[in-house]
Amino acid sequence: MTDLPAGPHDVVVTVRYFAGARAAAGLEQERVTLPLGSTVADALRRASTRGPALARVIAASSVLVGGVHRRFADATLIDGATLDVLPPFAGG
Repeated sequence: MTDLPAGPHDVVVTVRYFAGARAAAGLEQERVTLPLGSTVADALRRASTRGPALARVIAASSVLVGGVHRRFADATLIDGATLDVLPPFAGG
C-alpha cells in the first residue's frame, strides 16, 4: 500500500506485522498516512484493506503502540507512531 506524502493535517505511522500477520500481509512493515486525529482502529482498518486473510488475522491480534499494549482501539495516533500487529502465538 503506497500512500501519498503526508500533509500538515496528516500523521504517518509504521505498521509492523509479525508471524501470521506478516504472512497474510505479504510484507514485514509499511508506512501508512492517515488524517490527523486518526485512531488505532483507523490504522487497522486501513491495513485490513490488504485482503481478507490479513483482516482475519488483525481481528484476532493484539496491538502494541510504541511498544505498549493498547486494549482500546480508540486511542489517537501521533505522527511517527509504530503499531505492532501480534497474532496469537502457540507453542512451547
